[in-house]
Amino acid sequence: MKTGQFPDPVVITLPGGKSVSFALAGHGFNENGAWAAVVKDAGDDPDVTHGALIHAAVRQPPEGQGVTFIAGAGVGTITRPGLPLPPGEPAINPVPRQMIIRALEDVSGPDVCAEVTVSVENGVALAQKTLNSRLGILGGLSILGTTGIVVPFSCSAWIDSIHRGIDVARALNLPHLAATTGNVSERAVQALYGLPETALIEMGDFAGGVLKYIRRHPVPRLTIGGGIAKMTKLAQGRMDLHSKRGSADMPALAALATTAGADMELAASIAAAPTVAEAFLLASHAEIPLGDHIAQAARQFALSVLEGSDVVLDVLVFDRHGQCVGRSHPVGNPPLKRL
Repeated sequence: MKTGQFPDPVVITLPGGKSVSFALAGHGFNENGAWAAVVKDAGDDPDVTHGALIHAAVRQPPEGQGVTFIAGAGVGTITRPGLPLPPGEPAINPVPRQMIIRALEDVSGPDVCAEVTVSVENGVALAQKTLNSRLGILGGLSILGTTGIVVPFSCSAWIDSIHRGIDVARALNLPHLAATTGNVSERAVQALYGLPETALIEMGDFAGGVLKYIRRHPVPRLTIGGGIAKMTKLAQGRMDLHSKRGSADMPALAALATTAGADMELAASIAAAPTVAEAFLLASHAEIPLGDHIAQAARQFALSVLEGSDVVLDVLVFDRHGQCVGRSHPVGNPPLKRL
């Protein structure tokens, strides 16, 4: 708009100072100003926006307004407190905003005055595959980023969503949060405690992402819920519960079963079992409350991570049908203090 030219590829300076080039997927002028678009390349990262068309339009507003941002089609608007920007703002995070302002200043100088509208093609549909609505970001996707670089398999976007979910719950002064490994355990915990959606944190495999963040940003009460295998890993000191990070320690599970009342023959069968599910079935047939002992051990490890905070914690274990098969505390007797 300033020069009448569209460099292609366009060179962008990332927050760390590195310069990178991006090919334009389209550009042009309209009656209000100029626009350009690029295609998002997420590399190998599991990102729903991979291949999405990101569109930015710039127009000259009345003098004295500085740089303002507008949520275009497919970009959400913040509706709840606790996020990096206040309610009512377009969901364009601070670092992307700073990068846009810096790019405008490179062309127009420090007193640049511009209105920037960011849009994402098909963004409303893509947002349904994210946690945006739970975080109170409605109408589309968020424009995220802290470095400008996608790290393959970092899953940093998921962990960032966990942190933002906790921030929103804290801003709403919710007394009880639940972090769960999947949809089945989430629905079960929500039904058990009658929690609102804003209190639910979908942690997936990232137990460490929840516990370390809550240690620094405490909440009054936290329930952790998940399937038998993942809660067994947490009980054994794992904070990344993904199967790619390793299997459960079956001899250690057998030792735990002995504390629950298993005899030597049953313990040997559990140690030799190919899966946690089969080991749990063996214990159930012998009426050994292995689930409760898994929950109690998982709670003790989680408390060690939360050390120094004053969070009240309980752990629940669910089967694949959403039935509670283990709990760190009896029904109707939640923990009143950290032990």
